[in-house]
Amino acid sequence: MGNRFLGGIEPGAMPWHHYWIGNPILSGIGRLFFGCPVRDFHCGLRGFRKDAIERLQLSTTGMEFASEMVIKATLQGLRITEIPTTLRPDGRSRPPHLRSFRDGWRHLRFMLLYCPRWLFVMTGMTLFVPGLILMTAIGFSGGLQIAGTELSVNTSLAAAMVALVGFQLLITGTFARQFAAAIGIHPRQPTRNRMERHASLEGGIVLGLVAVTVGAAWFGSAFLIWRGVGYGPMTAELTVSRVIPSLFLCMVGIQAVFGSFLMSMIGLLKSDRRER
Repeated sequence: MGNRFLGGIEPGAMPWHHYWIGNPILSGIGRLFFGCPVRDFHCGLRGFRKDAIERLQLSTTGMEFASEMVIKATLQGLRITEIPTTLRPDGRSRPPHLRSFRDGWRHLRFMLLYCPRWLFVMTGMTLFVPGLILMTAIGFSGGLQIAGTELSVNTSLAAAMVALVGFQLLITGTFARQFAAAIGIHPRQPTRNRMERHASLEGGIVLGLVAVTVGAAWFGSAFLIWRGVGYGPMTAELTVSRVIPSLFLCMVGIQAVFGSFLMSMIGLLKSDRRER
């Protein structure tokens, strides 16, 4: 592959927003997501062996074809080398086909679809961990005071919802990665193979049912306390320390149970492809 940033870009050969924003950001995202060594993802000067390019099974029909070639070559373990390439002003009479924002989005969209770890897992962790910590802190303290602001029922409920969305994204990311490996989009990884061997449908069901059982028992204790005061107004401390965490555990457990079934269905897909 050519690298125009190494070989030199003559004045007027590349729009400023491509030089300073589009190419560096998209190439940086590609290196971050896929560990690709290429620093100029969109250089059109490329050479490849026929058998290697056919093995990639390229399928996109737009400008993102350039990213697809580099990303799939990286995932397939092909060797990629860059050479300095000089970019000169376009001498054609017609305007270029490239549309900066439309085609930039198509490149970014393709990268996200091919990297469920960043699209789902990293986003899920960003939501799940802070939400769980905040909900737990409010639950144990019965309500927090930060800089004169009281964090109680509403904050705890919002934190639980954020953590729940994060957990759902984590599960979705796991599904997406397994499905991509099952249909051949992503290569199998030894670490992930070991994890999948130790994971099972039954284990996921047991963990999910444990979470549901603990959550239901916790919610039952809150109900007994509420009944003890004649079903009167429920205190904020009871809500944040028992009701919200118990319902959160129940919902997480239910997702884990049915998620385990879906993981096993994906496993059947992998087995069916191996038999073929």
